[in-house]
Amino acid sequence: MDGSSRREELYEVFADHGRPVDELVADGLDIGREYLGLPIGFLTSIEGGTQTIEQAAGDHELIQPGESCPLDEAYCRHTVELDGHLAVHHATASDAVSETALQTFGLETYIGAKILVDDEVYGTVCFGGRERRSAGFEPEETVFIEVFANVVGQALERRRYERELEQRNERLQREKARIERIAETSFDILFQIDLDGEFTYVSPAVEQTLGYEAEALVGSPFADIITQPTLDDALVAYADALEGEPAENVELDFADADGEQVVIEVNATPVTDDGEVVGVQGVGRDVTERKRRERELRLKNRAMDEADIGISIAEAGGDSNPLLYVNEGFERVTGYDTDEVLGRDCRFLQGEATDPGRVAVLRERIAAEEPVLVELINYRKDGTPFWNQVQVSPVENDDGDVSQFLGFQTDITERKRTEQLVQLLNRVLRHNLRNDMNALLGFGDLLRDDDADTASLGSRIVSTAESLVHLTEQARELERYARYEREPGRLDTGAMLAALVEDQREQFPDGTVELDCRTDRAVCAGVELEQALAELVENGLKHDPSPAPAVRVTAVDDGDWVVCTVADEGPGIDEMEAQVISKGKESALEHGSGLGLWLVNWIVTRYGGSFQIGGDDDGTVATVRLPAIEAEQSVADVARSPTVLFR
Repeated sequence: MDGSSRREELYEVFADHGRPVDELVADGLDIGREYLGLPIGFLTSIEGGTQTIEQAAGDHELIQPGESCPLDEAYCRHTVELDGHLAVHHATASDAVSETALQTFGLETYIGAKILVDDEVYGTVCFGGRERRSAGFEPEETVFIEVFANVVGQALERRRYERELEQRNERLQREKARIERIAETSFDILFQIDLDGEFTYVSPAVEQTLGYEAEALVGSPFADIITQPTLDDALVAYADALEGEPAENVELDFADADGEQVVIEVNATPVTDDGEVVGVQGVGRDVTERKRRERELRLKNRAMDEADIGISIAEAGGDSNPLLYVNEGFERVTGYDTDEVLGRDCRFLQGEATDPGRVAVLRERIAAEEPVLVELINYRKDGTPFWNQVQVSPVENDDGDVSQFLGFQTDITERKRTEQLVQLLNRVLRHNLRNDMNALLGFGDLLRDDDADTASLGSRIVSTAESLVHLTEQARELERYARYEREPGRLDTGAMLAALVEDQREQFPDGTVELDCRTDRAVCAGVELEQALAELVENGLKHDPSPAPAVRVTAVDDGDWVVCTVADEGPGIDEMEAQVISKGKESALEHGSGLGLWLVNWIVTRYGGSFQIGGDDDGTVATVRLPAIEAEQSVADVARSPTVLFR
């Protein structure tokens, strides 16, 4: 049979892909031995410089499956270096076979070709015999060996691919089984969606989460169970996934089997087959309860942030308790922005008028990790004092240790002002009524005396009675102003003072009232301010015993303030009265004799201003400081909270 027929026979053998490669190689070796007339045929593999016999046909003790030797000692050393084949019919006389190989294997005749698998050398297919041939190999014979090496290489490539495919399928099956086990036991919903947007797989967890049977959802569009307004988000995420863009933490509203809304957090990735996207797969987690807690937390946070009172959280431990959080109410109460106070101890709110005893109580209770409530004077950022009700409660962590302090700051200035007003009215009225009534009783006793100067006593009685009437009128007026709603507004400083001066000139025609207004800014206060300033001017004119009393009214700018002064040339304010105003409080031995200055102070401090009075034998100077308001500013921008009575 000629070479062409043998090659056809070889092709037919290796065309049977259903048989194992080892059987195909064995048949090919038999065909080659018969065609080439050589008793030995074998297939080798080469790795790391070692040749190993994989299959063999013929009788040779060293050419058997499993036998190996260094490649340098084998006939195949030169074979793998050639592009085609190596054919030797007289090895003893050939330089292509090493002396070591010849002595080891004793093959005088040899023909072989290298086998390539995936373009890399796998080994060789060879034939040989101990007897030398009389002539060299014919071209058809060398073509046969090259064809044999080629079809063996293809068969080995196919076997490698099939094994890799089988291993891959096994891995996929194992992975599928693992995922199915996870899906069966997971609380999360695993799913797959095809290019038509329909479920191809849904894990059993969907029944527990949404109330649907998993099998019933397969083949239905995923959009059917997603509700607005998140359906559009779902469709966008699905489209992005089909484009290769994973969807991460997409929160979607699903309708469960009972029509109730369930929030599912979805993560999804594209499914590919041979590099082509064929669907979307992912996992969904029920976050309904988490979203509910988040909403509640946001509601609580918003309630804290927007509360009228100040709320703060401070760190526990150490000599100081730095602030970790303050709400908007804290900013409103103190005037400080959040970034100005975080990390600082609340002691920065204390000042000159803060009672050290109350501070000590506060610090002692905090150090003891006990709740505490104190009322004390604090200072806003702009320096104005206010009454602050401070309530502090310890907060424990999961281990039962105090980790933070929760604080509440409430501006109680209005309440304290009212308390002071009530105390003042009781004190002044009780004191003056007692003194004046004692005087009237004394006058009555004198009238019983036949020698009494009736006219003089009558005049003194009238004067005392008028004083009492005036006092009660002042008390009534102060109470009336206290009952007024606080309504800050824009008051034209120049116009207000001009009207005031004109009115006082009419009431006191013998007096002189000068006006020096050096500001064109308005002040932010209530209309009752006019009464307070009128009280100061009237006092200056009334209490000056000279025939021509004089008062000077001035108004000047001072930063964010307008300062109004009323100066007279009278005998000066009583020292005790001045001390009461300077200290801002009365005692059993020191107290004011009237209510006029209290009225002024009440009105001015009600709008965040301040009032001071002083003087000597040359006269009295009353100073009122009020918030200035520019033309482009609104009242809300400038209005200040009430401050304590007397500063």
